[in-house]
Amino acid sequence: METNESLIHHFYTCFKNKDIKGMQACYADDATFSDAVFKSLNANQVRKMWEMLIKKGKDMRIEYDHVEVGGEMGSAEWIAHYTFSLTGKKVVNKIKASFVFENGKIIQHEDDFSFYKWSKQALGLTGLLLGWTGFLRNKISETAFENLRLYMAAHPGP
Repeated sequence: METNESLIHHFYTCFKNKDIKGMQACYADDATFSDAVFKSLNANQVRKMWEMLIKKGKDMRIEYDHVEVGGEMGSAEWIAHYTFSLTGKKVVNKIKASFVFENGKIIQHEDDFSFYKWSKQALGLTGLLLGWTGFLRNKISETAFENLRLYMAAHPGP
């Protein structure tokens, strides 16, 4: 990658095109990722997370904009449109991504979104009533991490 800004554009272009290997190559070998559901993933886990989400998200569509970079830090805003597989409900999730770069790769990636807004869309009444609670957030996070663990066991390798 020429610049950190072009790295962000490359990452999201690969995401839009469901180019898993292209996305995975954007991360450094010791990268980390966190969001409201997946906490403190290492580089292997984050690479597999994107692979799992793309392969399972048959109707997933993303858009991104507002890419900003200053030195070794950057950000972007992106929107994910998909059907949540557990409930069949449509989700439009607005996300603010923050990046730290090192040697032309992503070393740290954090996605920030409203878990409550997401849970209302993805879970319906349950999300409306319990989406603000730590209990539901922890349950969703545990389930997602277990799904990732099972996916990684069934799909070893890079």
